Amino acid sequence: MRKTADPCPPSAVGHGVGLVGLLGLGVWTLVARRYGMDGPYAGFAAVVACGLPMVLWSLLVDKVHRNASTGIDWRGPARPWREVIDISLVKIAGLWATWLAIAIFYCVARWYWSGNYRFSMDLFMAAAPWLLAFSIPYVLWIDRRLVDPKDASYAFGQWVIGGAAGRPDREQVANHARAWMVKGFFLAFMLSIVPGNFASVVDWRIDHAFANPVNLTAFLIAVMFMIDVCMATVGYLLTCKPLDSHIRSANPALGGWVAALICYPPFVLMGAGGPLDYHAGGGEWDMWTQGHTTIQWLLGGWLVLLTAIYAWATVAFGIRFSNLTHRGILTHGPYRWTRHPAYLSKNLFWWFSALPFLTLSGSLTDMVRNCAMLAVTNAVYYWRARTEEAHLSTDPAYRAYSEWMARNAPVPRLFAWITGRKSAGGPELQPAE
Repeated sequence: MRKTADPCPPSAVGHGVGLVGLLGLGVWTLVARRYGMDGPYAGFAAVVACGLPMVLWSLLVDKVHRNASTGIDWRGPARPWREVIDISLVKIAGLWATWLAIAIFYCVARWYWSGNYRFSMDLFMAAAPWLLAFSIPYVLWIDRRLVDPKDASYAFGQWVIGGAAGRPDREQVANHARAWMVKGFFLAFMLSIVPGNFASVVDWRIDHAFANPVNLTAFLIAVMFMIDVCMATVGYLLTCKPLDSHIRSANPALGGWVAALICYPPFVLMGAGGPLDYHAGGGEWDMWTQGHTTIQWLLGGWLVLLTAIYAWATVAFGIRFSNLTHRGILTHGPYRWTRHPAYLSKNLFWWFSALPFLTLSGSLTDMVRNCAMLAVTNAVYYWRARTEEAHLSTDPAYRAYSEWMARNAPVPRLFAWITGRKSAGGPELQPAE
């Protein structure tokens, strides 16, 4: 086989991880459908069903625990625990203080105690005693193997304890805080939407799904969203160094946080009645295509394809999905076509599903407003993409990937052609897809 003169940089995650997770999720979904298990804990079991195979594949096949990026040295005997006990106790103090701060935030933020979020809170309260107990032997064990146990967790522990533990590295303290802010905010959200997405697939009647193209489209889209939600939740749960899935850094840019948070509850601006709501006086694609079966098949198929690309972008992460963080650079799957496959497919989906240029009222004002608001929504995601690129570009691996994409990938080259820019260069020269 002829080798390319310009090979794509290697990916931090292999194809197999996501595929075995997808298989595990599929098997559990079939079991749940067979026995009518559509409750919230059946949904959480779906997260376990896709997460466990991915962990096993990562350790047994990809052997990620051997990666130098874990910061763990498995060669030779571990340090005596007496050499690390002081460091470990500082880290445990910092970890417990972090969890306490997150718990206080949950208590203060009232939305966490109603609706779908209540399921997340119930899980966290049940898990808390176990996490507190397990954190002690885990930290003691991992510190005996870490090349440098004085990491961001240690710096944060120093900051919590004060002068007795030494002067902390402020940059490391900030990175620890940002990383746990990401996990605390997004994990609660992901767990809250898992049950509904899982039940929406389990409860579908197959005969109803195949009754017409609209129903089939809705069913397949529900399946894709379930895959995305379950796989992404695994990513937020499994942030640890032995799996090489730890957070290297969390986005330090305030603009990146603002751009991300306004896309999620309770800050979401694009929801019904929100300032960027683009559905005023409008209707979804299925209403506008009534009586036109061929168009329904074509448009429905296109929407399913876009959703499949969106889900595939999450599956490609394996156990490393997370917003606002750097957990290794992906260069495989849809990330070989575009640097932002999820954002690109999601924003295209909204245009073709909402059809904002059509309104039930026939009002030109509503048409203009809806198109403008969806365009602003697209701009928010462009903003997110640019802040993510700025963050990841601190890693030479991402710069090499971005430069390769500019030379070879179809979407960046298309954008370069449209804008008249040269398709050679890093992310600073290319529009985010």
